[in-house]
Amino acid sequence: MNIKGFKFSAVEAAIKKPGRRDLALIFSELPAVAAAVFTTNQVKAAPVLLSMERVKNGQLQAMVVNSGNANACTGIQGMADARETSRLVAEGLGIPEETVFVASTGVIGQPLPMERVRKGIPPLIEGLAAGTLEQLAQAIMTTDTFAKMESRSGVAGGTGYTIAGVAKGAGMIMPNMATMLAFIITDAAVEPAFLAKAFRDAVEASFNVISVDGDTSTNDTALLMANGAAANPLIREGSAAASSFAGLLSEVLLALAKQIVKDGEGATKFVKIVVRGASSNGDAKRAAMAIANSQLVKTAFFGQDANWGRILAAVGYSGAQIDPDRTALWFDEVQMAKNGMFAGGNAEAEGSAVLKQPEFTVTVDLQLGEGQAAVYTSDLSYDYVKINADYRT
Repeated sequence: MNIKGFKFSAVEAAIKKPGRRDLALIFSELPAVAAAVFTTNQVKAAPVLLSMERVKNGQLQAMVVNSGNANACTGIQGMADARETSRLVAEGLGIPEETVFVASTGVIGQPLPMERVRKGIPPLIEGLAAGTLEQLAQAIMTTDTFAKMESRSGVAGGTGYTIAGVAKGAGMIMPNMATMLAFIITDAAVEPAFLAKAFRDAVEASFNVISVDGDTSTNDTALLMANGAAANPLIREGSAAASSFAGLLSEVLLALAKQIVKDGEGATKFVKIVVRGASSNGDAKRAAMAIANSQLVKTAFFGQDANWGRILAAVGYSGAQIDPDRTALWFDEVQMAKNGMFAGGNAEAEGSAVLKQPEFTVTVDLQLGEGQAAVYTSDLSYDYVKINADYRT
């Protein structure tokens, strides 16, 4: 991957426990245009509050992130620690402190071990020459089982550019957004207002259509930095280059979002939920998310039980307009329900066979209009309980 003007670093600071990199840095050699989307949870971590304040300036040059400690519900001291972290990074890089973005992920309610963070920052900055994006992706993991990365290349005005991203997330995944971090970088030169709109749209169609367990965290952060180092003609809204850029950006975010669902804590199934024929797109998404978040549906997926009735029940309480006598349902190509009733024949056996696959699609047709939506979810297994019961130990 060739992305110009960005450097990366990751070190072990033993923030939660030793043995892995857990403090990371992205540095843009040029001031970058920035856009961000944050958790809608009213309980927000200190780094989220600080970064929400700083991204308003629209320009950033560095992002420092730690795993193992969320720095959430830590009061005045938590905000002071977030500010000190950004100040130390800014001083080490020789850039204005207000251009440093801060993010954290991990255990809620415990003070950030600042003595370890302070010791970790000098080697973090020194390591920028040799660090890789993959090391950064590994450093932000918590209960993740694999590093999540994606990239795409494009052309604007005859000049090539790259969009690359990393993300973390496996549990507490639910719009809006999830206990996830996502950092997207591009060397394209992009007009700021268009960059912000394209990013919001891409987030809405990716990180906001996934669910692992229906929980929304205190630390969710998605950041996009565009530093223009590719020296392409400025990408402006309404141009062919803008349409291409937005498409590639959406591809990167959706690919990362799908990786998060596939890595859902204890997950054994990756399920696409499609609702079509709704009276509106909003109704379709409401119905799809109700299915994706239903614990009864998710446990049926885990048990490979073709319990289509649980799915129709979820649609029924979703708040979407429905006519039960017109609703149809499929597992992949196997029709399970027609006109709100069992489709009959070999549907039970064939539907159970579909659910034995690691990936499949559930389609619901409400037959009321043109509205449609697709969301992505996982099953709910024994291991999910084990992982979350032991998370702090």
